[in-house]
Amino acid sequence: MEKILSSRPFIGGQFVDGLSHESLDILDKYSGDLITNVDFCNKQQIDQTLSICDQAFEKYKKFSMADRAEILKEIAVKLEKFQETFAELICVEAGKPIDYARIEVKRSIENLKIASRHAYYNFEETVNFPDQSGLTGHVKKFPIGTVLGISPYNFPLNLALHKIAPALVVGNPIIIKPSPYAPLTMLSFCTLVENLGIPEGMINVVMCDNDVAQYMVSHEKIKLLSFTGSAEIGWKLKSLANKKKVVLELGGNAACVVDKDVDISSVATKVCNGSFLYSGQVCISTQRVYVHDEIYEEFVEELVKNTEKLNCGNPEMEGVVVGPLIDEEHLDRIRDWVVKAVSDGAEVLTGGYIIDEEKNLYAPTVLTNTSPDMEVWQEEAFGPVICIEKSDSFSDALELVNDSRYGLQAGVFTDNIAKMKEAFESLDVGAVIINNVPGFRADHMPYGGIKDSGLGREGILDSIEHMSEKKLLVY
Repeated sequence: MEKILSSRPFIGGQFVDGLSHESLDILDKYSGDLITNVDFCNKQQIDQTLSICDQAFEKYKKFSMADRAEILKEIAVKLEKFQETFAELICVEAGKPIDYARIEVKRSIENLKIASRHAYYNFEETVNFPDQSGLTGHVKKFPIGTVLGISPYNFPLNLALHKIAPALVVGNPIIIKPSPYAPLTMLSFCTLVENLGIPEGMINVVMCDNDVAQYMVSHEKIKLLSFTGSAEIGWKLKSLANKKKVVLELGGNAACVVDKDVDISSVATKVCNGSFLYSGQVCISTQRVYVHDEIYEEFVEELVKNTEKLNCGNPEMEGVVVGPLIDEEHLDRIRDWVVKAVSDGAEVLTGGYIIDEEKNLYAPTVLTNTSPDMEVWQEEAFGPVICIEKSDSFSDALELVNDSRYGLQAGVFTDNIAKMKEAFESLDVGAVIINNVPGFRADHMPYGGIKDSGLGREGILDSIEHMSEKKLLVY
């Protein structure tokens, strides 16, 4: 890990000292041991960074699309060389089970390769004018300028690359502010681009306090804010963004509908994994499950059996599915929500207790007899807790899914094509996943939510659109 580990801000193509008087201790999320500390940047340092971005912007405009594609390929090759090292780092600082961390790194490599391929097309189009003989319209996409990307702790590498990769394709400098829970992955990523041959300042990674982050969000030199995180913070930042473009990838309380015609054992296994992988700390983790009453009892039995077999503990151990929650505050919140739900009439089918308070381990928990006024139902749990309830009919289950201020993704298990169409037409979500959990995501697909779950879409092509401005030439 020593070969790539960095804890210093990366500005203008080099690692620098943070000029703020504040710093942040980064802990191993399972052991609680100190890994290192990270310096914060102050407002003056951000101003310097933005000026450097302006200079890089002018230089990078001259890079051909083929050059940009090669840069992305080169980053992918470098990341591939250190993929196990990055997986270990993600495991330690984010508490992500090592098997899952390895998957994230592999997805990150593929994400870069997808972006490199998109550098070759979709940037120009022709417009015809039938009523104006002889006129032709030529549309070209131009970069908008400096992008601010704020990325979360749960996918500290791949979700940041969902912002960096399209920015490099389009030609925009980018500043990434990682989560304070897990900034080392992104800071260390910069060792791979330190001598890449691109203008200094095209990729910058900074850590700062909330006041400085809000200063960046409102700064006139930032042309687009791309935020991934909680709904509360995301919508607040949008209000500070003034006239700039904003893309918000926020949270949810994702639901599954299980119809009566399914393979109960297979679906219960999928729902279990989709609910509790990484302790449910994924914005599209399954949180609410609505099962047709004809198969409810059998399904619950299978789900509880699978849940009680899950390996919980040290995320560095292969085979562990449920590791630590990110910190003590999140552990206490999950415990309190479950206690409150039970006091209001919910029933614990399995779990419902802290496994190890020092390690922030909470048992994977299945609740029933829940109601929409309970936090475990209406809010984003972001922890190993799900609610499972009966539904009288498929249509009723769809209505229950929509009974939420969120609308990210939903899973629907059915072999009936008419019901598949009904779900697609009626569910108020960004994506309907048939015969799989809502946690399905491929890195090239349009991804995002509606209602409180977000604004805009990610995925390379969608991000390219957000990060570009179209200009029309008529001749």
